[in-house]
Formats: sequence, structure tokens, C-alpha cells
Amino acid sequence: MAIEIGKTKKNPSLRINAGKNTHRKFEPQMTRPNPQNEAIALPGSAAIIMAGRRGASHHDAPRMRMHPWAGIFRPRLVFAHQKFTHESVSLDTSRISWVNAAVRRIEADFNRSADTHLIHLPVPGCPEIDLYLKDESVHPSGSLKHRLARSLFLYALCNGWIHEGTPIVEASSGSTAISEAYFARLLDLPFHAVVPCGTSETKLATIEFLGGTCHPRRADEIDAHAQTLTKALGGHYMDQFKYAERATDWRGNNNIAESLFTQMSLERHPQPAWIVVGAGTGGTSATIGRFIRYQCLGTQLCVVDPEHSAFETYFCTGDAATRCTQPSRIEGIGRPRVEASFIASVIDRMMRVPDAASIATVRALRRRIGRRCGGSTGTNLWAAFHLMSEMKNAGQSGSIVTLICDGGERYLGTYYDDAWLANAGLELEPFTAQVEQFFETGQIEQTPFSFR
Repeated sequence: MAIEIGKTKKNPSLRINAGKNTHRKFEPQMTRPNPQNEAIALPGSAAIIMAGRRGASHHDAPRMRMHPWAGIFRPRLVFAHQKFTHESVSLDTSRISWVNAAVRRIEADFNRSADTHLIHLPVPGCPEIDLYLKDESVHPSGSLKHRLARSLFLYALCNGWIHEGTPIVEASSGSTAISEAYFARLLDLPFHAVVPCGTSETKLATIEFLGGTCHPRRADEIDAHAQTLTKALGGHYMDQFKYAERATDWRGNNNIAESLFTQMSLERHPQPAWIVVGAGTGGTSATIGRFIRYQCLGTQLCVVDPEHSAFETYFCTGDAATRCTQPSRIEGIGRPRVEASFIASVIDRMMRVPDAASIATVRALRRRIGRRCGGSTGTNLWAAFHLMSEMKNAGQSGSIVTLICDGGERYLGTYYDDAWLANAGLELEPFTAQVEQFFETGQIEQTPFSFR
């Protein structure tokens, strides 16, 4: 048995020949360069000099990729000091081929997508403070969760957890399930969403339109049922609440933080004083908070929580056993327990927002931009208004960025339905008056948020 390594005429990739019908091509992938220019000996082959250079570091990697033979490759090769057996090159080529094709499909979908818009929202009452909305509703699956779903699928594929035909299971209030159903359909995989009872009918219909199956359960039971369902199906549980903070590359790679700061670069105040986001899994706040520190920026991160959620209490008390017995009425944010992806240490401030304030604010936003948005967008904006008012009172100038998380068409039967609001006991008028006053004067009542 011999191993042959070299370039083909058409492609400068590695070619391994370990016997009959075992040809496989490996694209060169870089790790830390070989500073010694060491000779790497492979069984049955001549030694190959890797063109690393002394003193090179991982920061050189992007430039060094211009030279296919620089550094050490990472194909599955057996080095001279290892015992070489037939099993060491035994590959399930059909499974690997499917995974490779799946990753390419997701990357091609990303390549077809434009970046989300950054919208400037004028506030006449705060002429020295600029407010921006990053519109995540324009993703193909309609929400901020599209980013998370793409990351979760790539994370699972590259970890070897998903293969051809693997049933995908997720516990979700709706938006993540819609986005994951989108990618499951892209990869021709069965998808099952365990959703809280009361999830909007529009969301359920969208999941089913994309080929998914919905399993309604009580809000405090969706995680346990998702795990049970995964075992019964022999599938993979995406578990956004566990993996959201680690599936996304927080250093960059066109994540939401890098995109946001790049879009702000030509504005009057390019480095925001505050970024305001909600907490559903905690993935978005973890990505942005880490990126701010990684880039040594002065921006602060404010995370908002709805009335019925455990996150803000945990942030204030440090008690990870905190529980909330009522489900969140603001879909997409708020959890009855503290989730593994919620990283409190990267957050500078948390603010609990009354549900009626969230809905009143998002309705007021419609009158200014001509579009309906989801309730969590109102939660973000209400907190941003308070921060702007504080900055104005302190004589500060600057900018604040928050998110449009999803479109309001999914909530026509809830947040935009007066009968639903009356049945829920939500009175919007006092908060609507405060929002209108804020746009005119830049002042808003500092409401104490004591909901638990």
C-alpha cells in the first residue's frame, strides 16, 4: 500500500492513493504554520518541505492562504510516527460527500443573500443623538433567527451530528423554528418544532408551509419534550438554548456585530454609545458583547427582558436557579429559566420592559416607518428611548443601535388585534402617550420595572 501526495493538473489539492479505489481529494486547510520548515515524512512517500516561516503566527493565516503549500495541511493523513493501517484511511465517502454538499448549499444560500439594512430613525427631540434600527426581518426566513439557524446547522454538520435523512428537532417560540425549517427544507431533512401553546397561528402555518411538523406543549415543557422526541425519532436536537452562544463565530466572519459596526463606519457617530438587544437564547447578546471586547470598543451593551422572564432577575441577583412561572407574551424573547447560552458577564446593563410598553412602542413605530414589526422590536426601542433620554439629560451626544427582530405580519392576531389586547388585559394608552412625547421632547418617564 502506498500513499502518493502531489498536485493534479487541474486542481492544486492533495491526492491520496492508498490502494485500489481509494482516491480522495483534500483541499488544503491551514493551521498554525510550521516555523521550522520541517520535513514531514509520510509512509511510502518522499519527505515534503512545508513552506512555513519562522515567527509566523495565526494572524498571517489569511495572507498565507494565497500560497497553497504554505503551512501545515489538515487532511486525514497518517504521519510517520503513527502506525499506518488500512482502517486509518477507511472513509464513508457517501456520508462525507453529503455533508460537504450540505455545507456548500448553506454557504451558497448565504452568498445569494444581501446584508440586512441599517435604518436611521429620526427623533426630533434628540437632535444630537442618532438612533438606528438594523432590520433583521429581511432575511429569507423573515427574522433575526435566520443567522442563528444557519450557524446551528453549520455547527451540527461540522461536528458530525447531522447526516443525510437525519430528523431535526427544535424547541422554539416560533421564529427560530421557521428559520430552521427553512434550512431543513434546503437540505431535504425532516423537521419537527416543539412550540409553546399560544404560538401565533401565522408562525405555525409558516413552519408547516416549509415542511415542518409542529408539536405544541406548555412553555415549561418544550425542552423536555424536544429531547424525548429526538430520541424517539433517532434525530438531532438543535437545542438553540444550549448552543446559540458557541455556534456563531463572535470574532467576526460577517456575524451581526461585525456587520453592524461596518455599516456604522460612515455615520456621524460611528461607534455607538449603546447597542440594545433582547434575550431569547442569549446568543445575540453573547456575540455582540464578546465582539465589543475583542475589538476593544467603548460601546456598551444593554439587554432587555419582557415581564415574564428569568434573565433580568438572574443578572441582578446571580441566582442561576431563578424561575418564572408565567410564559413570556413577547414572542422570541424571555425564558422561564436561565439558559446556558445567556452570558451575563458580557452585558453592561439590563432593563425589564412592560409588555404593554413593548406593544405600544411597536405600534407607534409603524406610524413612522410605515411597516409592522414584531413585539420584541418594541421592547428594544422602549429601552433605547430611555437610554437616549438619559444621554440627553447628561448633555451627551452619540448614537444607539437596536434591532428590528421580525415583521409584524406574524402577529396580526395578537399585538395588532385590539380584542386580543383587551383579553390579555394590556392597556397601551399610557405608554403610547409617553412614546409620542419622547419623539417630540426627547424625554420619557423613568418607569421602575419591578416585574418578576
